[in-house]
Amino acid sequence: TSHIPVSDICEDCHVSTSWDSVRFDHSAVTGTCISCHNSRTATGKPTSHIPVSDICEDCHVSTSWSSVRFDHSAVNGTCISCHNSRTATGKPTSHIPVSDICEDCHVSTSWDSVRFDHSAVSGTCASCHDGRIATGKPANHIAATNTCDDCHVSTSWDSVRFDHSAVTGTCASCHDGRISTGKPANHIASTNTCDDCHVSTSWDSVRFDHSAVSRTCASCHDGRISTGKPANHIASTNTCDDCHVSTSWTSVRFDHSAVTGSCSSCHNDRVATGKPRDHFVTNRQCDLCHRITSFSQANYQHSGGGFPSGHSSSMDCTDCHRANTEISAWTQPAYKPDCAGCHERDFKTGPHKKYDNVLYRVGELRDCAGACHVYEDASMTTIKKRRQGEHRASRREW
Repeated sequence: TSHIPVSDICEDCHVSTSWDSVRFDHSAVTGTCISCHNSRTATGKPTSHIPVSDICEDCHVSTSWSSVRFDHSAVNGTCISCHNSRTATGKPTSHIPVSDICEDCHVSTSWDSVRFDHSAVSGTCASCHDGRIATGKPANHIAATNTCDDCHVSTSWDSVRFDHSAVTGTCASCHDGRISTGKPANHIASTNTCDDCHVSTSWDSVRFDHSAVSRTCASCHDGRISTGKPANHIASTNTCDDCHVSTSWTSVRFDHSAVTGSCSSCHNDRVATGKPRDHFVTNRQCDLCHRITSFSQANYQHSGGGFPSGHSSSMDCTDCHRANTEISAWTQPAYKPDCAGCHERDFKTGPHKKYDNVLYRVGELRDCAGACHVYEDASMTTIKKRRQGEHRASRREW
């Protein structure tokens, strides 16, 4: 009753000469493998066997024990307990460098179905994402020398710590308002590309290029966006561009025509060259005599006409201004402000007759332009001859 369950007749296995000499025919066994291979009746599962929940028949066939139809679904050990390059093929040398065990990514039912765990990858992204093993950097990627790991993290690919220092394209190749934020609407009007002024390592550190600015100086230098005209600037209606050039701010082409202050407000030997030492002594403003279009041509006009007291004849300044000063001294101060104050020595004794043979004295004729009458006698009550305004300064004939 304890015989192995088989369909054979005795002679199929035993020989009559030696009952213990058995030629065993597994194909005729009708029971399960373990019904004999239980380590009592026959050798059982060895201790080194792969840890599985299968019975022998699930994988082995009695006709060829080494022909195995392996059922990974029943394995209850880790992959590496067999796939250790001794019992079975292990991780290939070309495998992605990771610290994972096989089960972290692979499933035994479908080895090619991989749930990939980037967090355990020990190599660089590019060691796999090279366009051969796995998808590499796309054609429309930002032009950069960076490896993936410099910016991306494997746990969240869209979380990027961007490293501008390795970008090889221009700023505008990304910062065009589509891929990334472009030049803002309130940016200084300029034909520059971003790289002309900004550096990627510190955006606020700007090496400014004025030569490419397309608007006026005051559009930025208004005291708000940038420093404006200083409080001690020359009083002028000019815009900055009228005098200054952006390439050299201290090289100034000065436009006097727009200056609103007096000449001396600048030409005071502090701001600009002032009155020279040998200048005519006067406290009048420069522009009373000089013109900004031709400074060396002085054109003074006396307030009382062509010359003082209405003189119309041609006179040199030195006729009155015998010293280098604005104040002309009277040659005969006792007779000022009459003609004799200057012309006392020009007085002629005749024919300034007063009456009979008596002539006028200088003191009596100090106003040459006044009356000079000849009287009948010394009583000077009856005018014999009248002269009205004989010597007017405005007359051409003296």
